[in-house]
Amino acid sequence: MRIDILTVVPEVLESPLNTSILGRAQQKGKAEIHVHNLREYAEGKYRQVDDYPFGGGAGMVMMIEPVVKCIEKLQSERQYDELIYMCPDGERFNQKTANSLSLKENLIILCGHYKGIDERIREHFITKEISIGDYVLTGGELAAAVVSDAIIRLIPGVISDEESALSDSFQDDLLAPPEYTRPAEFRGWKVPDILLSGHAKNIEDWRHDQAVKRTEERRPDLLDSE
Repeated sequence: MRIDILTVVPEVLESPLNTSILGRAQQKGKAEIHVHNLREYAEGKYRQVDDYPFGGGAGMVMMIEPVVKCIEKLQSERQYDELIYMCPDGERFNQKTANSLSLKENLIILCGHYKGIDERIREHFITKEISIGDYVLTGGELAAAVVSDAIIRLIPGVISDEESALSDSFQDDLLAPPEYTRPAEFRGWKVPDILLSGHAKNIEDWRHDQAVKRTEERRPDLLDSE
């Protein structure tokens, strides 16, 4: 998989994209992440990427020319499955979307900034708009990192224990059950006996029951959506 991220502040993405699972995925050759500085596609002495909105109002809007130049350069080199715009009014990102995007080969993620992007970019280039929640960030960079992480960790071979990703919260519309590790007792607080029994079927049933219980208590909306 290849992900190209378009941004006006590439330095924001340096750490989250190059450490932990995302860093190892790229080292293994399972994924490529390329960050493109939109200022390199801007004109003028100051490489301006934003301007005042037509009609007045507060804030600045990302200009159409630098974004389109970058997109068209990338599209001339390969075919992309989706061109994603990270924005507050996009569809809410969830595990189902992550699963679907993890099957793609090439993705472009455009990070909004300032008051957003020229609407003509959305009308003529964007194929999918995604939000990670009902709040506003300074820019789409952190959201793009979240989406990239959620997608890439699902690619076979990225996580050494692939069953771990398949048992994550939301994969089956349930939250993950509680987990424990050694020591079996700490300050009198004991691990449930069932987990020490060695009986795989009983443990599996217990974990499912706990997942349902936790979902009912914390996210009943997930059960209502079935």
